[in-house]
Amino acid sequence: MGKLVSFGEIMLRLEAPNNLRISQTHSYDAVFGGGEANVAVSAANYGMDAEFVTRLPKNQIADACVAELRGLSVGVDNIARGGERMGIYFVEHGASQRASVVIYDRAHSSISEASRSDFDWGRIFDGATRFHFTGITPALSDSAAEVTLDAAKTAHEMGLIVSCDLNYRKKLWSTDKAERVMTALMPYVDILIANEEDADKVFGIRADDTDVNSGVVSGEGYRDVCRKLTDRFGFDAVAVTLRESINASVNNFSGALYRGGEFYTSKKYTIHIVDRVGGGDSFAGGLIYALDAEMENQNALEFAVAASVLKHTIVGDFNRVTRDEVLALAGGDGSGRVSR
Repeated sequence: MGKLVSFGEIMLRLEAPNNLRISQTHSYDAVFGGGEANVAVSAANYGMDAEFVTRLPKNQIADACVAELRGLSVGVDNIARGGERMGIYFVEHGASQRASVVIYDRAHSSISEASRSDFDWGRIFDGATRFHFTGITPALSDSAAEVTLDAAKTAHEMGLIVSCDLNYRKKLWSTDKAERVMTALMPYVDILIANEEDADKVFGIRADDTDVNSGVVSGEGYRDVCRKLTDRFGFDAVAVTLRESINASVNNFSGALYRGGEFYTSKKYTIHIVDRVGGGDSFAGGLIYALDAEMENQNALEFAVAASVLKHTIVGDFNRVTRDEVLALAGGDGSGRVSR
């Protein structure tokens, strides 16, 4: 199999336990997580050689983060050290009709103040076959956007397959700036990944017969979205997660893939959610692995969707599932019966 390098921010996640509101809780459960790190963990779970690159401060919290990644078989040798702090985010899990809440405390984090001299991408990509980043990283700061562009350009020039999850975050930047910055990155991207809103928010390409706020998502409506994205940027493939939010506790979830002029849609799952944070990252990680393993397009999509569905049942950012568990669900075993 190939080697995946992902680049982005990893943060300390502080979560109000037991569906408590932040205004109620007096303690937090602490884990680590972040989009690109989540993808690296997923890929490593399935047997890929995966490495995560970021910039972290020199302190014990960052040391604990590096140790956890290493323990999950993710390479950490090219993590730069410097800056004053690691980003933090707070999670309040919703339930039923009460939405979940995420609050960021990531201003002036080490990665947001990284410079181009912190990373020797030619050396980092030596021996790698794939590179992954998301729209979160260039949204952190202008310098983070410059570093991301350097990485994407170098990966493209070295012949790596480059994937990008748009991951638009309205709390980090405006739609205008997102379109400007992400458009400059797209010439170096081979595989684009998005959710049901990203293409609209970043590039103004909207699916017909879809209203995400009411939970109405038309899979067929995304055929045209994927085609327009491919025509505009020349992607090898475009993948989209399709989430119908019935409420904060129950979602219908599926996905679509456009590749080689063909449009594929997955089976649809009804999920009773334990933790939806990282769900999109687990889809991306599953898709990267499946395509690297040369699965047929339909099977690759089903693997990615099943991986994301399983992540929704796991607390924390990381998708702690095995390849066999994902294959079992993708193959139709969704009974949830006790394994004895």
